[in-house]
Amino acid sequence: MAEPVRIPTAKVALSTASVYPESTATAFEIAARLGYDGVEVMVWTDPVSQDVDALRRLSDHHQVPILAVHAPCLLITQRVWSTDPWTKLQRAQSAAERLGASTVVVHPPFRWQRQYAKDFVGGIWRMADETDVRFAVENMYPWRYRDREMLAYAPDWDVTKDDYRHFTVDLSHTATARTDATAMIDRMGDRLAHVHLADGNGSAKDEHLVPGRGTQPCAELLERLARTSFDGHVVIEVNTRRAMSSAEREADLAEALAFTRLHLATRSTGSPVRTPRP
Repeated sequence: MAEPVRIPTAKVALSTASVYPESTATAFEIAARLGYDGVEVMVWTDPVSQDVDALRRLSDHHQVPILAVHAPCLLITQRVWSTDPWTKLQRAQSAAERLGASTVVVHPPFRWQRQYAKDFVGGIWRMADETDVRFAVENMYPWRYRDREMLAYAPDWDVTKDDYRHFTVDLSHTATARTDATAMIDRMGDRLAHVHLADGNGSAKDEHLVPGRGTQPCAELLERLARTSFDGHVVIEVNTRRAMSSAEREADLAEALAFTRLHLATRSTGSPVRTPRP
């Protein structure tokens, strides 16, 4: 007799960054139409992404919960929500608490943010101790130009070299870093709380391909999460800027959702339940 298929409790969310250059509001519309379980809000230059009340209205209107908030850590968001990086994280935490999101995604500091980088690991622990929101620190990658490599992040782009309570793994970033994604996930262990699902081919550019279109172990990771009853979120964070139309963009996001749901379903094997650290 065939073993039953078990669907894990992990929810599949759409990053609002996945619809760029369309708006945060459009991401909610697409997430609702395609049947995503929720959204991750990328806080960036779109004013709606910075406005908690506007985000709540979108969530209520489309009946799409906000599962995570991505703090404004990008080069283009250096002045969003303050120029002080700790203020940015405090506002991200407040937004997550007000919106009912369980996770704040944060990048390690840029190397030129010396004071921030110096206390980053300890500061993240202190913030995590003050809230039920998970601060999930995301793996990054070296910057490359031709044959030159620059280490742009501190303490390190490989966040598993430092002690954090929770991690985000991004499979486009493992591709860009040309690192072994499976080995990194092994190092994260039960501290893996959040997934940015995308693909890549090892280009110097951060590609964020639709999962299944690159070389990363996207299917294997999802099957592993299913076997271990992962209870975090899997977020589709792909680049659709080259889509020739809104219909083509939506088709890519539908394909990514179908791929994720397919590989998150697994045969029941009686594996022990694993949950991230509280």
